Amino acid sequence: MHPACNPSPLMATCISTSPDDTLALGSRWGRNAQSGWLIGLSGDLGAGKTLLVKGLARGLEIIAPVRSPTFALLHTYPGGRLPLVHLDFYRLESPLQIHRAGLEDYLTCPSGVTVVEWIERWWNVTTTPQPDTPARRASPAHRAADACLSPAPPPRDLPPGVRYRHVRLECLTETTRRIVYEDFGP
Repeated sequence: MHPACNPSPLMATCISTSPDDTLALGSRWGRNAQSGWLIGLSGDLGAGKTLLVKGLARGLEIIAPVRSPTFALLHTYPGGRLPLVHLDFYRLESPLQIHRAGLEDYLTCPSGVTVVEWIERWWNVTTTPQPDTPARRASPAHRAADACLSPAPPPRDLPPGVRYRHVRLECLTETTRRIVYEDFGP
């Protein structure tokens, strides 16, 4: 089953009702991916960022198992239709730390497809995570914030030829995710 997607001229919203839906969305993106794509992922822990990357790898025909690079910061998967670079900035707090870790070139000159979990660290955006509870999800303030959910701006000074997709994953229930994405560049 494919997740329900509602595209618009500016952004698209998909509702994934299961991990299989999230894998299917990633796989569809992988089948359509082109060299030079940069995909930035934002969302709470457990929102499905790595699961989406696993689907993307499947769509790129990568056979190797995809693992979260939280502690390694970087995993590369060269064996598919296009190479996949998977970065995780969870342990990094600023663009300076990303630069010092030697990861900046993956953002500015992607070879194949580059996916970055916690991309907001590149923009130096500080957020205070809110607990995801049924009471919070039911609150009028939470519903109003959800109605205004929008992806963040693209990374500064996107190089020519780089296509950037910003993706925000949000937990709605234990298995349901809202996935909002927007494309920038060619």
